[in-house]
Amino acid sequence: MLKFGGSAAGDRVVRQAKVATSSVRQSGLFKTVTDELLRKRFTSRRSAYRLEITTTTTTVLLFGRAGHVAGGAGISMNLDPRNRRSVESQDTDRVAVDRVKRECGMMPNRTNQALSMQRRGFLKSGLAAGGLTGLGLSLSDLLSVRAAAAPARTSGQAKACILLYMTGGPAQQETFDMKPKANQGYRGDFNPIETSVPGVEVCEHLPMLARQAHRYSVIRSTYHNSNTHGIGVHYNMTGLKNAPRTRGEPQMDRVDPPCVGGVVRQLRGDHNGLPASVHLPVRIGDQNNFQWGGQHAGFLGPNFDPLMLIDESWKPGTLPPGFRPPKGVGDRRQESRQRLLTRVEQSRAEVSPAEANYGRFQQQALDILGSNSAWRAFTFDDESPETLARYGDNKFGRSCLVARRLVEAGVGLVTVPWMYLHSTKNFDTHDKHFKVMKDLLLPPMDRAFSALIEDLTERGRLNETLIAWTGEFGRTPKVNKKAGRDHWGPVYSTVLAGGGIRGGQVYGSSDKIAGYPADNPVHVRDFIATIYHCLGYGSDTRVVDPTGRPHFVVQGTPVHSLF
Repeated sequence: MLKFGGSAAGDRVVRQAKVATSSVRQSGLFKTVTDELLRKRFTSRRSAYRLEITTTTTTVLLFGRAGHVAGGAGISMNLDPRNRRSVESQDTDRVAVDRVKRECGMMPNRTNQALSMQRRGFLKSGLAAGGLTGLGLSLSDLLSVRAAAAPARTSGQAKACILLYMTGGPAQQETFDMKPKANQGYRGDFNPIETSVPGVEVCEHLPMLARQAHRYSVIRSTYHNSNTHGIGVHYNMTGLKNAPRTRGEPQMDRVDPPCVGGVVRQLRGDHNGLPASVHLPVRIGDQNNFQWGGQHAGFLGPNFDPLMLIDESWKPGTLPPGFRPPKGVGDRRQESRQRLLTRVEQSRAEVSPAEANYGRFQQQALDILGSNSAWRAFTFDDESPETLARYGDNKFGRSCLVARRLVEAGVGLVTVPWMYLHSTKNFDTHDKHFKVMKDLLLPPMDRAFSALIEDLTERGRLNETLIAWTGEFGRTPKVNKKAGRDHWGPVYSTVLAGGGIRGGQVYGSSDKIAGYPADNPVHVRDFIATIYHCLGYGSDTRVVDPTGRPHFVVQGTPVHSLF
């Protein structure tokens, strides 16, 4: 039982926060209300309050404050799954109830949720003694919380994931969900072609992917409820809603939940001088330099951001700028300098924890400088001309090849967004849609995507490497007056290959004009949950923010039919 007691002065807000707990499913677990909610609602100077967790065997006082104590009803939330009674009152504020339910983990939206673990793990993490606020996250704190809240692994077999992000939102009707029988004004200019899977067709301008159809699965019923770039990007990069904004579309902000790459970097940790997550060669944005939210570790902090290789001067296949040692400094000399600096920094770290944190950043920078052979994964020195030609002589194709090399070297997740190959166009085709798709977008995408599938197959790594293909949304069923298609979140196509996914499938369908799901709808959070499942992370997966608070990161349900 989670119990909140307070003075009479706090009774009005106390009554608003009564919640039903019939949805608590896991026996032996308890959940806490987060400190942020309690601070906002229950810290009146005139009120005394306490928050307790009562299990079947013990009571733990989480925190409290002395004051002018007076009698008053408090919150009493029974978290024992054997008790199914509701404790809501008639004067309950429904918005407040829903918010507290979300914070307690009783609703599907579990973006900012508190701890769920055994009492022993709770005490070990130090939260019971120190309260839920004001906690710094030292390395020992992180390890203890991570160990206590470690989720069970799923059956996913992917060791890594390559996320191909089609910035702008590709049209489902001109890629993987052709509608040749739609009426004029809805039907596109392109024809469908047969693939290596009988009965499955794709666009005629994807001939190479057509030959690989038995190795990937298409979801034709992916959807969400927004037609704006910022929300769509955030959804497809995190599987979670972005934090509310007072104005405009969400750009990159530390208030947001982490991207999949940020989660992978915290849960796996860096290895052999390489970060667990890399994002290259550009951020997801537009020509106005808007950088949409969902591309970094959000509220997890910059320690867990994917390594962003977004220098415009970088040419995929070479070490990025700044990764090379100074001229004339060889590997041995660089390593000697590093050992000397390490000894100095160790003595400084013993004096100041801040110095220790700085040292971790410095160590990563030293690893990047090229003294570690793992960073040679960025170069194409040992790639044949045939392989380079297979991926295509453009930045997207070469970036896909870098992604393949990085996952082979041990990187857990590589994000490759589409970039402006021809200076003016990505998949946001509001005008001249068919000409741009035919001449500029589909051919290089077809070549690079199919090459990645084929290359990983030949190298025996497709089963352990998931490839995910998506964008922020699809395009409108009806062609506009500028011969373009506009933003459309109600249905779009996504693709998964490798990593335990059975190839040759088409899951779900859209209606006759590709306007809405016709069967087996897959919300984008389910699509991201499927990616997490392939990587071994289930619905109980949690990450820890810099204050020590755990957060669930998987809201959706994996599409198990694809495995």
